[in-house]
Amino acid sequence: MRNQYYIVRHGYSLRNEKKIADCWPEKIRYPLTEKGKRQIKKAVVKLKSKKIDLIFYSDILRTKQSAEIIGRQLGLRIKADKRLREVNVGILNGRPINEIGKFWNKKQISLKEYYSKRFRTAPPKGETYKDIEKRLAAFMKAMEKKYKNKNLLIVSHQRPLTLLEKVVRNYSFKKFVEIVFKKEEIKTGEVRKLSLK
Repeated sequence: MRNQYYIVRHGYSLRNEKKIADCWPEKIRYPLTEKGKRQIKKAVVKLKSKKIDLIFYSDILRTKQSAEIIGRQLGLRIKADKRLREVNVGILNGRPINEIGKFWNKKQISLKEYYSKRFRTAPPKGETYKDIEKRLAAFMKAMEKKYKNKNLLIVSHQRPLTLLEKVVRNYSFKKFVEIVFKKEEIKTGEVRKLSLK
């Protein structure tokens, strides 16, 4: 890669507290909680030594607010990019998280089968994980074409960031399921270096 990338998951938000699936368009806007703001301020401390040049974020409220805090603290402008948005669950948008899996019969099938379906089958007006991988790959390709020797920060959501790591590191579906199962996905307010290994 021509640039160095860092990723941050938005801080803890009211959406996390209420356990609601919230994508675009936002039916209800879920802001960061005080806990979430504290998490992002801690992330800024870690980011200060990284010499960030550019900040890109998903234009959903919780990620926008997180990016705004980081941008203010680092003295940088922030830029929204729709390709960094949360998973689009289509007609399931605004529903409780524990209901979302019902569309793919989560309780009746294995974890491997469930995530296999998520890569292949989208809810009406929604997208598959394969669709998300494509938009994230397009984002990375555009960044690599436009910039060179820059430190870029990406502020997004848990599952898109996990899929971005999958794309960049080119790891298998099996590895992806293992990461999700072991709860090794990026946590709210966490900073990670996005490397090839």
